[in-house]
Amino acid sequence: MKKDQEISHEKGYERLERRGISRRDFLKLCTLSCIAFSLDLGFASKMAEAAAANLTKKPLIWMQGQGCTGCSESLFSSADPEPEQILLDLLSVRFHPTIMAAAGDQAIGSWEHCLEEGNYLLVLEGSIPTADPRFCTVEGRPFLEQFKKAASKAEAVIAVGSCACYGGIPRAGFTGAVGAQDILNGVKVVNIPSCPVKPDRLVGTLLYYLSKNQLPRLDKHGRPLAYYRWTLHDSCHRRLHYERGEFLRDWNDPKTADWCLYYKGCKGKEVFTNCSSYWWNDGVNYCGYSGSPCAGCSQPEFYEQFSPLFDNPKEVK
Repeated sequence: MKKDQEISHEKGYERLERRGISRRDFLKLCTLSCIAFSLDLGFASKMAEAAAANLTKKPLIWMQGQGCTGCSESLFSSADPEPEQILLDLLSVRFHPTIMAAAGDQAIGSWEHCLEEGNYLLVLEGSIPTADPRFCTVEGRPFLEQFKKAASKAEAVIAVGSCACYGGIPRAGFTGAVGAQDILNGVKVVNIPSCPVKPDRLVGTLLYYLSKNQLPRLDKHGRPLAYYRWTLHDSCHRRLHYERGEFLRDWNDPKTADWCLYYKGCKGKEVFTNCSSYWWNDGVNYCGYSGSPCAGCSQPEFYEQFSPLFDNPKEVK
């Protein structure tokens, strides 16, 4: 009991250090977030102080609709610093179907108790089927109704991954899958699309909100401009080959392996994302560098309107 009382009185930085995140590493993360949101770097220390002060206070509910749990997997597999240390401990995650120890009535009880308290952050992963409530039910109740109930008392609603934002791959099926913004009238939803979600975008958005107590500037599709201002084509490492008219047409030709993937179905010219500027997995790689054409997973058109993914476009003039 004494140890629990000591932990409850810890300051944000003390809890960070107990979880293996130094003040220096946390300040580094806040600095990168400032760069992404085009803020003065001098604000990084203020962001860190403000965010650390809120880290032990803000409850979070993570709900999962029709999806593959890939966004959770992406988040929990990332590093530098490890976002799960922030999201699972310091942000007081009250409900997450994949990782919480509780199940059944106990899990739903935690969810309902958090709703009664209000003032929490609500994260949606996966799409919301609308054709028939039986396509997604939780404890015998339609997921659509449960999500609307949770959103009505949320301080902010964040949709992570393409399914939660716009329907994603399930929208191509027969379940009537839609994103959070399609069923929440009058509620401002922050969309952080890609398949799966890119962890640093979610962490950066949360840090911004915790430090400034407001949502970041969004584009017309509800995405933070910091991460979706430019097209992938603008900063693609294959861009020079495009300008030279050098396009990969034969996967088996090693001489053209690094050439532009436009004729292999790359959607980079019409997709707004910073994937080619800030690579995935702590800067290790991204789709284009590994030889895969951009599938456009950060756009509302994904997946149905971009399929077939490897279809050849018209000749570049």
